[in-house]
Amino acid sequence: MVLFPRIPTDIKKGRMKKPEIHTLGTLFEEVQFKNILADGKTFPDCITRNDLDTINEAYEIQKKEPGFDLRKFVAANFDLPPNPTTGYVSDLNKPIEQHIEELWSILTRQPKQESSSLIPLPYPYIVPGGRFREIYYWDSYFTMLGLRVSKKTDMIQHMIDNFSYLIDKVGYIPNGNRSYFVGRSQPPFFSLMIKLLAVEKGNSILTTYLPKLEKEYEFWMAGSKVLGSSVHAIHRVVRMPDGSMLNRYWDESTTPRPEAYKEDVELAQHSNQKPEDLYRNLRAAAESGWDFSSRWFRDTSSFGTIHTTDIVPVDLNCLLLHLEKMLMEAYQVSGNTEASRRYDDLSKRRHAAVQKYCWNEKEKFYFDYDFREDKLKKHFTLAGVFPLFFDLANAAQAESVASVLNDKFLQPGGLTTTLNRTGQQWDAPNGWAPLQWIAYRGLINHNLTELAQEIQSRWMSINERVYYKTGKMTEKYNVCDDADEAGGGEYPNQDGFGWTNGVYLAMSNEQ
Repeated sequence: MVLFPRIPTDIKKGRMKKPEIHTLGTLFEEVQFKNILADGKTFPDCITRNDLDTINEAYEIQKKEPGFDLRKFVAANFDLPPNPTTGYVSDLNKPIEQHIEELWSILTRQPKQESSSLIPLPYPYIVPGGRFREIYYWDSYFTMLGLRVSKKTDMIQHMIDNFSYLIDKVGYIPNGNRSYFVGRSQPPFFSLMIKLLAVEKGNSILTTYLPKLEKEYEFWMAGSKVLGSSVHAIHRVVRMPDGSMLNRYWDESTTPRPEAYKEDVELAQHSNQKPEDLYRNLRAAAESGWDFSSRWFRDTSSFGTIHTTDIVPVDLNCLLLHLEKMLMEAYQVSGNTEASRRYDDLSKRRHAAVQKYCWNEKEKFYFDYDFREDKLKKHFTLAGVFPLFFDLANAAQAESVASVLNDKFLQPGGLTTTLNRTGQQWDAPNGWAPLQWIAYRGLINHNLTELAQEIQSRWMSINERVYYKTGKMTEKYNVCDDADEAGGGEYPNQDGFGWTNGVYLAMSNEQ
């Protein structure tokens, strides 16, 4: 078995080696392939009762004995990770806003050490809920929108300081604070978090976090200096045909994801890709946060054609443009005009490149770009609204995007993520809170308020309808089919739920 990337030794805590259950070889594979714990994420998250070498030695001996029971062996050597919402019961007599306010404490995790894959953090933080019992990078920004409404500025700062800690220790913000997430990040919303905190605490915040913003940028742009006519892409950077620099999603590893080991290996058996290429494309899609969507498929009907690393995503490049603008502003506040001008120039170059490579004049919408094929992707996705959110589109483009949203994406419960029904969770009929917010605020930015308010109303209504029916705020919603719950993907719909709570409160605050 090929080992997965290890967490750097300088953030390993305590005397016991950081438990990485996914490196247990045959034991790990047996547990995952036999569905001993049902959800593939559970075993990598378990808390060990002994060091892994001792457990593995015991397994190698006991598995040869008559009547060996793998399920009992796992129960004897590992403790299950706790579900954040276990034991919590909603009171449907309380309004939804009060329910969300009370959930903040349920979803709060305090700093702690444990013998598991969890990377300990120095400050409290909010987890999404359900199977997601650690902090997640891009989820946290949308959670913060709600924390701001709840006037929990201290928690916002704690979470930002945790991400700053990870930037210093890991070199970037990983997908989440699990050792098996090291190797990939998530959509870079850190600069938006800093901006959010600056609104509350003033622009001095920009200079405080300037070194972290710089490290974040260095991570996403690593390798850009070696790109040229013979090297078109390296890590997360792509040199476009005209010489401009844009970015893609990536992962350092070419092995199955520990939290979805069985699913990844089985998909490799039905894909024409080399296993290592497939695994990297799966991991890169996980870095995108859209895991999974036909957006990343060469053939929308075939999961095995996933080719994430060939794609320049429009949303990722809008986010990195915002990071460049924040660096420009932070250096301006600090008095370094030369550095400020440099990032201003970089943001302008990226803006021009996004317009050139991601705008489809025929379809009047923004698309991802396949740099291997040197052409626009054909998939309509809500990633196409990010240029409106970041105010990169001109008035005519914004109106055209709004028209497409109204004609193709708008459903009874809000906006569908894509137009394709594939069984993947980031496709139709599902809608997701972060994308509703990006679309809503993007339209507001361009004074397209009627459609924005319609999206806001429909999304909040489906949140309320599900809450008063089930007592839950969920990870995603079926926005197309009134009677059906959201589904698809590798695991059941989760409740909690951090970013749904945050977006609902933020939208409620704008009514």
